[in-house]
Amino acid sequence: MFLHFLFSFLLLACSATSSVAAPPKEQTLNTKEVEFFNPKLPPRTLSSSKKFEGSSNLVDLRYHMGPVLSSSPINIYLIWYGRWSVPQKLLIKNFITSLSPSTTPSSSPSPSPSVAEWWKTVSLYTDQTGANVSRSVVIAKEHSDTLYSHGSHLMRLSIQQVIATAVKAAPFPVDHRNGIYLILTSHDVSVQDFCRAVCGFHYFTFPSMVGYTLPYAWIGNSGKQCPEVCAYPFAVPAYMGGGGPGALSPPNGDVGLDGMISVIAHELAELSTNPLVNAWYAGEDPTAPTEIGDLCEGLYGTGGGGGYIGQVMRDRKGRTYNMNGNKGRKFLVQWVWSPALKACAGPNALD
Repeated sequence: MFLHFLFSFLLLACSATSSVAAPPKEQTLNTKEVEFFNPKLPPRTLSSSKKFEGSSNLVDLRYHMGPVLSSSPINIYLIWYGRWSVPQKLLIKNFITSLSPSTTPSSSPSPSPSVAEWWKTVSLYTDQTGANVSRSVVIAKEHSDTLYSHGSHLMRLSIQQVIATAVKAAPFPVDHRNGIYLILTSHDVSVQDFCRAVCGFHYFTFPSMVGYTLPYAWIGNSGKQCPEVCAYPFAVPAYMGGGGPGALSPPNGDVGLDGMISVIAHELAELSTNPLVNAWYAGEDPTAPTEIGDLCEGLYGTGGGGGYIGQVMRDRKGRTYNMNGNKGRKFLVQWVWSPALKACAGPNALD
């Protein structure tokens, strides 16, 4: 689950100020369109390994014999809870549809580094039969709850009631094999523990509440409530102004939404590799697992770690991103743990 404790930012800031002796030099590509940069790049002396970004022999990520989402395609059932504008919906849907590689001659693939290449790392995870997480992800159906049917303040269990309403009203089918039920709450909806302990989470529904066991994830738009917590690094806490990296410009001009997309990616990756909380995770407690997104939280490129996000790209307008989506969209998405490299990985890696 995607945990963002304010205390973690304090540690991050302290690490940043104590690790750097001199400001870094920016590395630029041979183009006027894009440059690579790493805010306050830490010195390599902090790690004897080139794979500074989260690699460790001590990470005990293990398979616990449960299922992964290997049936193809993975069907996303989107619930828009609250008020969402059409451009907001289109941006999020662009990211989700960008996860799948291009399959038709008429649609050209997104340029590298791409969102589909990022999802390729997620697809490396297998179940006990050797079946991989599906590379194909589609939006199967959408449902808009503009009337706030369960109120504008939701408890964790209320999220399951929102799903139950959508399933019982029959906008959604019951999809045990391929389905992910994705609940997105608008900026004016508060959720239990949101901003204080979580920016999103995933679990599975209880038959006593929904009638079925279905994998689901919830993510909230933090733009008006806590962007400095859940939309980092597009917003930073005020106390980091003198020591931490400055806020970066979001690639699509919406701090809350751009930050939300990385959390959506985080939860979809973990939900696909650990849908019933008995597949891929580290630690011995399945009620508080450390999953493939948790291991790489805050890392977006080569040279990340110790409070630094890593080498990312910046366009002529100063917007920061690390991967390309469909139709020219760009996104800044955290890396995930690779079972092949035993390290955090992303498509924009420089080595």
